[in-house]
Amino acid sequence: MPAHRLDPLLQPRSIAVVGASTRAGSPGNEVLLNLRKGACPAAVFAINPSRDAVEGFPCFASLADLPEVPQHVVFAVNDTRLEACFDEAVALGVEAATIFSGMAIAGDNSPGLAQRIQRKALAAGMLLHGGNSMGFFNFGGGVWLSGFDTRDHERPGNVVLLSQSGAGMSGILDCEERLDFLFAASTGQELCLAVEDYLDYVLDLPGTAVVGLFLETSRHPQRLVRALEKARRLHIPIVALKVGRTELAARLAVSHSGALAGSDAVYDAVFQRHGVQRVDDMAQLAAALILFAQPHPVPPGGLATMHDSGGERQLAIDLADELGLEYPRLHAATVATLETILDEGLPAVNPLDAWGSGGVDAGRYMESCFTALLSDPGVALGAVVHDRGPRGAIYSSYLQYLRGAHQATGKPVCLVANWSGSGADPGAIEATRQGYPVLDGLREFQVAARSVMAYRDFLAREDDPAPPATAPEIVDRWRLYLQGVTHIDEASSGQLLRDFGIPVVAGLAFDGPGVPREVLQALRFPVVLKTAARGIAHKSDVGGVRLDLANSEELGRACAEMTARLGPGLLVAPMVTGEGVEMILGIARDSQFGPTVLIGFGGVHAELLQDTAVLLPPFAPAEAMRALRRLRMHKLLGAVRGREALALAAFCRMAARLSVLAVEMSDCIEEVDINPVRLMVDDCVGLDALVIPLHANRQLDH
Repeated sequence: MPAHRLDPLLQPRSIAVVGASTRAGSPGNEVLLNLRKGACPAAVFAINPSRDAVEGFPCFASLADLPEVPQHVVFAVNDTRLEACFDEAVALGVEAATIFSGMAIAGDNSPGLAQRIQRKALAAGMLLHGGNSMGFFNFGGGVWLSGFDTRDHERPGNVVLLSQSGAGMSGILDCEERLDFLFAASTGQELCLAVEDYLDYVLDLPGTAVVGLFLETSRHPQRLVRALEKARRLHIPIVALKVGRTELAARLAVSHSGALAGSDAVYDAVFQRHGVQRVDDMAQLAAALILFAQPHPVPPGGLATMHDSGGERQLAIDLADELGLEYPRLHAATVATLETILDEGLPAVNPLDAWGSGGVDAGRYMESCFTALLSDPGVALGAVVHDRGPRGAIYSSYLQYLRGAHQATGKPVCLVANWSGSGADPGAIEATRQGYPVLDGLREFQVAARSVMAYRDFLAREDDPAPPATAPEIVDRWRLYLQGVTHIDEASSGQLLRDFGIPVVAGLAFDGPGVPREVLQALRFPVVLKTAARGIAHKSDVGGVRLDLANSEELGRACAEMTARLGPGLLVAPMVTGEGVEMILGIARDSQFGPTVLIGFGGVHAELLQDTAVLLPPFAPAEAMRALRRLRMHKLLGAVRGREALALAAFCRMAARLSVLAVEMSDCIEEVDINPVRLMVDDCVGLDALVIPLHANRQLDH
């Protein structure tokens, strides 16, 4: 493996432990035990002036007394001594360091200890791991550098786990023996190095098959994006447990780690763009890592499961519907084969309840059923869903089903229990290591299966190009205009969007209360009248929209009334008719990742519905279409109640054009709101538009 800039930290040639201790359970003792347990190839020195040796490692009074300058220093001392010890390491030119402590000293009113250590490390160019960290385990390199105990890890594996939470690492690393790890790290406060740096490192390790992330936020969003792009190039899947979905959780993440929490919806957009598979909890994370780590490639097709209970089969169907996981229909040939095997009364369907009358040949019968099920051309992955036996035992016949079906088809197979209980069976670990994963929890398994198949489809997907760039003269003209204004009225907003190829109804603006002659001459009734008074963002909320005005008399009365109530500033536009659905498109600026595009269901109930998706610009219409299919109410956009399907392709082209604008005008536009967009059978058009210049002084009445 070529040298990596983190090698002095993660694969050092020498390590010194300041605060080495013989006290059991202390970080100064545990770190030495772990280094010995991992058979660390580096020279290891213990620093303690009261000892000659600790845990078999030679002991010295100080760093200055060592026979060489250590490449990596671990600090396991009290916070009151930490800074002086750290200064000694900096003076010696130490290249890397690890700090477990959170560095909070009661009554210290000077700049915080953590901040002082951070400044000193950055000034020295030192690679600093932590603080408030549980350390890291480079199993492939034999460097187990943690101040906390861990289980025996018999061999390096192919799974990487990177966690900004210490418990997020140890909760899986120490408890899940079905996973063999190559590398794991708790990144803590990330004073100098962050999860993005470790992700870049592990992607270069030859044995990395899958990476799990426990992520609170990204301190370096662009570095995260570059690492995700690297993972995609290398075809290394990433499974992310991103916490902070709610406002309270995000705020606590900030207070816990000092990180800036970005919008959760934007993280979804980042993950969708780069094929990161998102899970909801640690059980799902562990299950997904187990399934991604299994050695057999997943061919095209869907999931098939075989059950020994009709009730639990129904549970599988219900959970799959909730998760958006579809079971493929079996081909006619598969149905015919199963019908010759199954006991009378059992339907040949997927998922399959195959439990029959039993008998001495029950094992062979079930294996034949599972093999036939897995042989179906539409099936890519199969699972036997049988509950465990007494004390968590796994019956050997269950594993025989797996082996027989896999040997006959070459497809990956799993054994799944709805609930493992408090028992344990070493056979679960052994079978998983042999390539026949044993998982617990039907929901967790289905999430893992969905993730594996979604990542397969992501890699197979061709990237369609985004729409072409806008003509330079249009971009330059509007950029010059926006640099000189702090407010854009709706008429100008609509003109800007139309110039960028985004269909928005063209309106005519005037002050009122009367309708100018030239405006009347340009109109074709019926029309809609809207207030254009500055400071009103949501016109409907204040009675600022009048629809379906049939003639000049109705328009005149409406203009007078609206002006008297809301003040001067009106806009009149053609009335768009036709059955359809109200959608929303918009641009927003995320504090971490920059411009984003909002797509989804809109209208006056947009905030109430909250059925939207966020995408990173620019993107192709195909990506917009995939986002629409993820919406909860996406079925409303198809053919319903005698109405033809709506013009989704036109809407997706409109969204893609907006994504080009988001990039081209990112230096001068803060927000865009096109709501509603009337999506009809034959076309779509924006009915209301708002463009907010960057750094505008927004005094909007919400």
